[in-house]
Amino acid sequence: MSRSRIITWVLLVAAIAGLGYLGWERFHGEERLAQADAGKRAPARVAVPVKTAPVENADFPVYLTGLGTVQGFNTVVVRSRVDGQINRVAFQEGQFVKEGDTLVEIDPRPFQAALDQAKAKKAQDAANLANASLDLQRSTRLGEFATRQQTDTQRSTVAQLTAQVEADTAAISNAQTQLDYATVKAPISGIAGLRQVDVGNIVNAATQTGIVTIAQIEPIAVIFTAPEDQLPDIKAALAAGSPKTIALSTDGKRVLSTGTLSLINNQVDTSSGTVRLKAVFDNKDHALWPGQSVSTRLLVATLKNATVIPDDAVQHGADGLYAYAVNQDNKAELRKIKVTRSIDGRSVVDEGLSLGEQVITAGQFKVQPGALVTTAVASSDPAQAKVARE
Repeated sequence: MSRSRIITWVLLVAAIAGLGYLGWERFHGEERLAQADAGKRAPARVAVPVKTAPVENADFPVYLTGLGTVQGFNTVVVRSRVDGQINRVAFQEGQFVKEGDTLVEIDPRPFQAALDQAKAKKAQDAANLANASLDLQRSTRLGEFATRQQTDTQRSTVAQLTAQVEADTAAISNAQTQLDYATVKAPISGIAGLRQVDVGNIVNAATQTGIVTIAQIEPIAVIFTAPEDQLPDIKAALAAGSPKTIALSTDGKRVLSTGTLSLINNQVDTSSGTVRLKAVFDNKDHALWPGQSVSTRLLVATLKNATVIPDDAVQHGADGLYAYAVNQDNKAELRKIKVTRSIDGRSVVDEGLSLGEQVITAGQFKVQPGALVTTAVASSDPAQAKVARE
């Protein structure tokens, strides 16, 4: 092979190698540029904005909730105890009446006449008694000049007339009572209901229809029920004192009055498995009214140093309840939790969280486990949180 031919082959191989290197550089250079450009265009990892609240230790009240009905502490249907015509109605419907206030006046003339007759009869019998007593004294002075039979007869007459005077006294008392009944008075203090009779009506003691119903509202009672399996806790609370009972509107949003549990009914309703309870309220502001339906809360215990979080932090999943906690790197951690009590926007957690940790209370729908979050601390107190939002 000639020298020129060898040089030609060497140059050809060198050209081929150079072209291959240039092609390799072009291909991989474009790939690196594309990766660099893609890296520039890729968005930076953005933190999810959330609100958090601390896990706290607090005394947590345990309430039994239920529904109840307000009843007058005492309710009286006022009826006439004598027969007669109504001359005057001395009260207004819906008026607060005091014990002893006059409600209705019945025509008193027949009863006054009976009283006067009883008094006259007593005066007559008293005069006869006085005369018989004088005759007895005379018979006694005569001694042996008066027979024993005359003396005994006169003594018997005096005894009879004495008894008659006593009967007259009882008749006067009865007539006076009937006259007093002609003025119908309030037996208790309370609110007068709708009037059932008008002036001019004839009333009598035999009818069941009353004149008016009076309901005592200071204090007032609420009758409500509780499950029978809660009876031991209720009895223990009642034995320790007078458990606080709260009456709320039927939607449970507004507190109407606060009172105490008075008694537990003496038997359980077997048809419903509940026991009836009675709570008493001072009701000075008349917030409770007879017949009103209310929601009730009965304080049966207080959990000391319970682990408490806001209800908003509790989430429901396929595997049960969970909450998101924020670690020191501001990343969300999913924690399975066990909630035993919940009321007024707070829940007691027995497992899954520790004191001092921060839990996410808003924005969870954007959060995944391990996601970076930016936090705004919210109050764990529902009342304070509401003020902050307003």
